[in-house]
Amino acid sequence: MTNAEPRTPRTVVPIEHTLLIADAFDQAQVTELRHSVTSCVRAAGLRDDRLDDFVLAVNELITNAVRHGGGQGWLRLWTQSELVMCEVSDHGQGISVQRLDDRSRPAPETAGGWGLWLARELTDAMDVETGPAGTTVRITSATVATEQHIGRHRSD
Repeated sequence: MTNAEPRTPRTVVPIEHTLLIADAFDQAQVTELRHSVTSCVRAAGLRDDRLDDFVLAVNELITNAVRHGGGQGWLRLWTQSELVMCEVSDHGQGISVQRLDDRSRPAPETAGGWGLWLARELTDAMDVETGPAGTTVRITSATVATEQHIGRHRSD
């Protein structure tokens, strides 16, 4: 191909996603935000234990942002294909490498330290980006339709 020849148009396949919530929060909004997340993820297709687990994971992340991230945070909740995704960000001091690498369950008598462990255990995937300027945690869970689809293929 030379510069004189017309270029072949590129095919761009957009990533389909639907933004459900994008909002800043502080301690005063935690309960209201949890209720909004519950309504949105139910409408997106999460049901029963998966719905409860995802909402609990989000609640742990927003509570951590308030407690450890400077008193406020930012939440984005969206769907992409048959996934529900949530991202919680803050401007705290970051999470230590030791804390991130420790995947063991906290001792039952431990008063704190459950948030990240619960979020990791209760969702299908969790990613953390952290540093001295803050932390962003993204969690993902498949909707019921996806679980049923996967279950059908496993039994074939």
